[in-house]
Order: sequence, then C-alpha cells, then structure tokens
Amino acid sequence: MANSAAPPRRKRSARFIEIAQLAGVSPSTVDRVLNERGSVSDAARKRVVAAARELAVPRLLPETRHGLIHVDVLLPDSEAPFFSRLNQALQRAMQMLDRRVVVHRMVLSAADDDVITKAIGPSRRQRAALIITTHDTTPVRDALRSAIARGEQVVTMVTDIPDTGRLHYAGIDNVCAGRTAGYYIGRLARQPGRVLLLCGRMDYRAHLDRIGGCRAQIDEAFAHLTCQYEPIETQDEDDRCYYAVAKALERGGLSAIYNSGYGSAGVEAALRKFGAANKVVWVGHEMLDLHRDFIKAGSMDIAIDQDPDGQVIAALQHALYACGIVDTAPRAEPVEFRVFCSANVRHSPYLSE
Repeated sequence: MANSAAPPRRKRSARFIEIAQLAGVSPSTVDRVLNERGSVSDAARKRVVAAARELAVPRLLPETRHGLIHVDVLLPDSEAPFFSRLNQALQRAMQMLDRRVVVHRMVLSAADDDVITKAIGPSRRQRAALIITTHDTTPVRDALRSAIARGEQVVTMVTDIPDTGRLHYAGIDNVCAGRTAGYYIGRLARQPGRVLLLCGRMDYRAHLDRIGGCRAQIDEAFAHLTCQYEPIETQDEDDRCYYAVAKALERGGLSAIYNSGYGSAGVEAALRKFGAANKVVWVGHEMLDLHRDFIKAGSMDIAIDQDPDGQVIAALQHALYACGIVDTAPRAEPVEFRVFCSANVRHSPYLSE
C-alpha cells in the first residue's frame, strides 16, 4: 500500500510561539491577528504586528489600524504662483496615499483670523492631523494649541509657527535661505554700494527670517555693502516693488536687490526703465517661468526655490508617521532649498496648466 502518512507539518506554530512571547500574548491571539480572523483588541493587534516585524516574519502583515484617517490641509488664498505649485504638489502626493488616508484641502482668507481659527477649530469628522500654512498671530497660536490639546497632529508648512507644541515644521530653513541670498549678493556685487531689501509679507515669519538672514550675512562678510536700515514691505505687489526700486535707483548707489517674495515684474520694470538691468545684482525667490525669463535675460541673477513637492511630502510623512500609518520615522531636518541661475534653469514649464 502507498504510504498514507500525513505530510510533515510546517513550523508555523513555532514561529507563532516566538511572536507570542515577544508580544506578550497567546499563540492563538497571534493566529487570529496574522490570519485576520476573530476579535482582538487594537493594543494586542499592534503588539503582535510589531513583534512580527521585529522578527522579520516573511509574510504580508495586516494593518494595525482600521477606519479612515482624516487630514486637513489649510492653505492661504494667495495668488502667488508658489501656492499654485504647492497645490499641484499636493494633488500629486494625494494620488500616492493609502486609500485609508483622506485629505481635505481648504483654501482660506490669508488675513482673516476668524476664518482661519474657525477652520482650525473642532471638525465634524474625527480629524487625525492638520497641515497648515498661515500667518503667525495670537488667535492662530491659541487655536493651534487647542487642536493639539484635542490630540490632533499639527504640522506647519512653508512658514513656521513655533512655540505652539506643533509636531513638525515642514519647510526650508528661511534664515539659511536669506543668508544664501546675502552670500551670492556679496560675491556678485563687486562695487561698494547699498542693498535694497524688499520684504513680501511682514506678518509671515518666513519673510522676516529671510530678510534677517540676508542682512546678517552681508553685515558679517561683505564690508563693501550696506543694507538699508528697514526693509520695505511690498505685500508681494508689482506696483510696490516698482516704486521701491525706482526710488532706490533715483537715489543712486544701488548695488543689489533682495526680494523675499513676489512682485518681480515691478522690480524688472524699474531696472529696465532706469537702464540698470544686468548692472544691479538681483536675488529673488521661487522658480517660475517669469523668473526663468528674467534669469535668461540677465536681469535676475539667482532664484532660491523652496521645493513645494519636498515640503508637501515632508508634511504628510510626519503627520502620517505620528498617526501610525508610516512605519519609518521621517527626517527631522528642514526641507532643502534649491538655487537656480542661468546655468541650470530648465526649459519645460515650472507651473503646469
């Protein structure tokens, strides 16, 4: 007769015992978790899956969290092209997310604290995380602290609001970006003279940090240059930039311009009208198609770009890691910015239709 002995049993049970011992549960609980059958508490499920991962169990492990993860992203209603790029970066990132993660994007009035604080306030859905770009005011800080007290993971993006207990700032080091601008200005502006500082928005910490960093770098390293006493707030408007640059050119002795925000068309128009294009060093922010044209023409020398895709990815990674969706801890360092000049701008559009 043919041998009818049962085939040898796999050593799965021994493996389950190891997992059970490490997780502090019974082998039957391990069986229910890994084979997704029966009722197991969330705490036990997490311990079992964590133990299986630690033991490098060669199988697809079940999820430790069930239900949808709601993440709100609050952005200002700015017309600045960077925020169009940031929105497109968010759309690209959302396509790669786990289906359990639901991202709700809201565009809010950039200057209305009542609207902003209401959006930060308690949500009708169970919000797990909040990613926000907004100005730094006392009502906004108080609202963020309340959100954190409710157990929400708060990540600031683009511009920081520190000292609130927020989880992470997903953005570039704006002081360092400003110092980088000051370095290039000092190296490129060989003749002694004044540096015009144009601050896009003084109610956003990012702009103040950039201006402060630029001024510090020039004061420390380039004695032939002098920064004007107070930066000029332009509200990112072309007209304000035009008049500020025109006035500085009329006064004479202008060696360089640093613009922390937008209004570049006004800067370029003033330089062209006074015959100063290609003569006055100009460092600005963000890679746009308009800036590429100015760089190619020689009127703008350097554009410092804060990489919207990198900021969105960093913000989502930190928020989802804190929510238990991402396993590997993301890097704590700021997002790296990029420096563009005539030698490395690309030909394809920076802002897609």
